[in-house]
Amino acid sequence: MKVSASFLSSKNIPEDLTKLNDTDVDYIHVDIMDGKFVSNKTMPFQEMKHIYQYTSKRLDVHLMVENPSKYIPLYAELNTEFITFHIEVDEDIMKNIELIKKYSIKAGLAINPDTKIHSLIPYLPYIDQVLLMSVFPGEGGQEFIMETKERLEELKSLILSYHFPIVINVDGGVNQTTRVFCEKADIVTSGSYIVKSDNFQEKITSLR
Repeated sequence: MKVSASFLSSKNIPEDLTKLNDTDVDYIHVDIMDGKFVSNKTMPFQEMKHIYQYTSKRLDVHLMVENPSKYIPLYAELNTEFITFHIEVDEDIMKNIELIKKYSIKAGLAINPDTKIHSLIPYLPYIDQVLLMSVFPGEGGQEFIMETKERLEELKSLILSYHFPIVINVDGGVNQTTRVFCEKADIVTSGSYIVKSDNFQEKITSLR
């Protein structure tokens, strides 16, 4: 199991990114919120772009924004492996997938806990990752929604039936206890469980 670490709950981002860089974590999960698609707002790109000063890890960018097309070119400039945006946005989904691919970056679609899994079907041939939300997006430290286990099984079966090489990333409330419900995922994203601990590496290892 790969692990993506979110610093959304961090009280000292430079320090925590430096500490994460010293672990074997696979990705740094970068949560971007615009105060519109979700109520909270993260720091602007002018500040976020300095992430590279503290970590050489590949970035797993999660856009919780109304207009992904505005943010994709910015985050394509960084050391980014995945750019993922929400299937619930009003913008043209395919155009945004194509825009991400134009930068030779892997494209992902995030799906909220109350959105039907089958709504992903038209886009499966074109994406590299599904970010299965196990909480409602917009705030760190939430509890894992238990129905995610069944949704994950449904999503995994769907992807296997189409034979597409898509990775599944489960995001929200993932810790040592809830990790057991994510067995069918390829990546788990965890935030406060890691960055609010005294030993980042120990927590990351417990999620693998």
